[in-house]
Amino acid sequence: MEKPLVSVIMPVYNGEKYIGKAIESVLAQNVPTELLVIDDCSTDKTELTVMKYMDSGNIRYIRNKENMGAARSRNRGVKASKGKYIAFLDADDWWEKGKLEAQVKTMELTGCDICSTGRELMQPNGHTTGKYIPVKERITYHDLLKHNSINCSSVLLKREDALAFPMTHDDSHEDYITWLKILRRGGFVVGINKPYLKYRLSEGGKSRNKLKSAAMTYQVYRYVGYGRLKSLLFFISYAVHGVWKYR
Repeated sequence: MEKPLVSVIMPVYNGEKYIGKAIESVLAQNVPTELLVIDDCSTDKTELTVMKYMDSGNIRYIRNKENMGAARSRNRGVKASKGKYIAFLDADDWWEKGKLEAQVKTMELTGCDICSTGRELMQPNGHTTGKYIPVKERITYHDLLKHNSINCSSVLLKREDALAFPMTHDDSHEDYITWLKILRRGGFVVGINKPYLKYRLSEGGKSRNKLKSAAMTYQVYRYVGYGRLKSLLFFISYAVHGVWKYR
């Protein structure tokens, strides 16, 4: 297999229904890519579904011995990866062709820490909702404190940063914590405002329970070191943006 430029990390638990589409969208990318599927002790036919694609030669299937959760599963994938860049893709989402190529070019041109894209919201059956969530062209640490506009399945970042800032606190928005830690050094995010990510809405996702998601967002600010008052102020900003985003 050609040495990968991008390692795609895909955690999955009981994802046989959707993972095929996610895998196919990775295989359709036109940069040297490896896909690491981290199976978090699935009890359905996820493994059999993944095996159907193994002939492509650039998929590695890793099964956890115990349930580790999304954050630790992603971290395991990052440690096993070989690419210069890391991309994350949840097993029920998928990408448009050309996503990774556009992001690699953007990162090398701008020197940004993270590259994100816009996303189209999809129904559980894969049909569009007709809603699109854009992303700003440039996002700083202070921008991100006010509003997490970076979806995990849209991200490309350097492997060295993914190793240095692993995802923690699965009881919160673990990806948001990581983005904040990376940007705290003074870097920035570049957004590609195209719907390269197709984001499938699911009833079981963390963000679908708005009250629970809100509580976890407040906890993010506490985890990155802010006191109760500042955390509350950041949370208010998050709430205002959330109403606008899903209006």
